[in-house]
Amino acid sequence: MPYRRLPNTDAARIKALKSAYSKGQELPPFKLAFSQNSLLKLQSFIHTLEQALLLQKQAYQLQVNNNDRYIEALKKARLYISHFIQVLNMAIIRGELPPQTRSYFGLNKDLKTLPSLKTEKEIIEFGQKIIEGESVRIREGVTCITNPTIAVVKVRYELFIDAYNFQKILQKKNRLALERLASLRVQADEIILQIWNEIEDHFKDLPEERKREEAKQYGLVYIFRKNELQKNLHFQAKQEEMR
Repeated sequence: MPYRRLPNTDAARIKALKSAYSKGQELPPFKLAFSQNSLLKLQSFIHTLEQALLLQKQAYQLQVNNNDRYIEALKKARLYISHFIQVLNMAIIRGELPPQTRSYFGLNKDLKTLPSLKTEKEIIEFGQKIIEGESVRIREGVTCITNPTIAVVKVRYELFIDAYNFQKILQKKNRLALERLASLRVQADEIILQIWNEIEDHFKDLPEERKREEAKQYGLVYIFRKNELQKNLHFQAKQEEMR
């Protein structure tokens, strides 16, 4: 006995809903194999699901499109921050600045290597520290670090922060759209199940093969198990011969 398979993708859900809706538009109520109550639910729901799918695709595409801009801003910020700290360390090695200068930037005075700048959090943290630290040094009237200057670093850092915040907004929109879609999938499955149950109940007195054929006209999907598939092919061949 073939089994009924409910849709498990968005495309399959839309197809199932539209198949039933098409029958609802085509047939008068007394000939329709499912209830008018279900048809009303269907009519009001299809557009909602399609709109949610469209909005989620748009939110995702915006996130993807902005990603290149964001990655470029991230790389530049990392590069300028690391160069600033490297110049600081070289000035200390040459004796132009005392090791204690590192403390202005939240660094251990004896740390001669670069801090980790692998993550967004680390770039945000150290970018803020060196901007604030160099501002303090400038107010104290000491020699500024150049090549890059803190002004150039700040420009790259702020461009990164803008791109970071915008990417977070896009990620949030996509996440909310996905959550909305997940909720609508549950509703879609409930509506499809209700309609399909009503359709099968409507044709319950027909022979099995005829019942499935009638139900398929409404979008129901039946799957044959491996051992049944050959039998069904044989049956269809015989039917063709009889025609």
